[in-house]
Amino acid sequence: MPAAKSTFPLNAWYAAAYDVEIVRKLMPRTICNQKIVMFRKSDGSVAALEDACWHRLLPLSMGRLENDEVTCGYHGLVYNAQGRCTHMPSQETLNPSACVRSYPVVEKHRFVWVWPGDPAKADPALVPDMHWNDDAKWAGDGKLITVQCDYRLVIDNLMDLTHETFVHGSSIGQRAVAEAPFVATHGDRSASVTRWMENINAPPFWAAQIKHARGYEGPVDRWQIIRFEAPCTVNIDVGVAQTGTGAIPPGGNQGDAKLSNRSKGVNGYVLNTITPETDGSCHYFWAFARNYCLGEQRMTHQLREGVATIFREDELILEAQQRAMDEHPDHQFYNLNIDAGSMWARRLIDGLVAKEKPAQQVIPLRAAA
Repeated sequence: MPAAKSTFPLNAWYAAAYDVEIVRKLMPRTICNQKIVMFRKSDGSVAALEDACWHRLLPLSMGRLENDEVTCGYHGLVYNAQGRCTHMPSQETLNPSACVRSYPVVEKHRFVWVWPGDPAKADPALVPDMHWNDDAKWAGDGKLITVQCDYRLVIDNLMDLTHETFVHGSSIGQRAVAEAPFVATHGDRSASVTRWMENINAPPFWAAQIKHARGYEGPVDRWQIIRFEAPCTVNIDVGVAQTGTGAIPPGGNQGDAKLSNRSKGVNGYVLNTITPETDGSCHYFWAFARNYCLGEQRMTHQLREGVATIFREDELILEAQQRAMDEHPDHQFYNLNIDAGSMWARRLIDGLVAKEKPAQQVIPLRAAA
């Protein structure tokens, strides 16, 4: 039976946990179909090991952490943070093959990132830029959702925000999002969708934000600038400003967002990085960061919980979509104009997956005698 086709590249940094999740305790998590156990060492750094004992494959996460070593909960084999077995009960000589895989780890932007592919290619410079999550000029917080769907469906959802009109009508959705023109562009590892909405009524969420922060009530200019970084990160620049005050740059969708004057508005970043768990489930890490009312911790908490409610609506949609797709495996999908961003994102993902395919051996034809 042929092996299942991989839908995600392995040579990439994937968020494995929020930094606060990893403590002096064994924590298991499945990343790209690989079972991993993580723990924080005595020096504060994070170790990530294959979650299976070399001896009889019992998950090491069922064992215990002592100092910076993991003791298997079945027969007591001990492994250091590099995955090397340092003790075998009743044996003076250690089998040199006794080890478990150790994964490269980087801690950045409040996330613990794990590289499940070739460790020689694990360049820390490739960690996605999500600096808003720990930048002193921004305040925010987020959560983790484990969604029972293909990770690419979450990316599709984030790259096409017209769904806000219909899924999130009571908070951030409005007809203007579905009807406003947009521009989709792409690079070698990124894709973006830019949408500006001029002189509109703010949806409930944003109306409350600009009233609280700026004391303003009235028509606004709204923006959504979505940027995808392959394979799994989507950062969305969002906000509203008093209409006509320069938030929309010259040229609108074709203009340079750096020329946008947002001083009469409120600006947020919706930070999203999605990690495949299995072929049909994913870990969805998200955060909402803002650059206004930075000292209001109450607002940080309220926004996190409010956005969590919005994303719960997405979760229900995505899981229902996945169930329907499983029930109709041969269904052919057709793309609309609004799918341009997600189409480019999928092409970039497919390109990374294709690069990791083993080269097929070519058997030269022998010339006829």
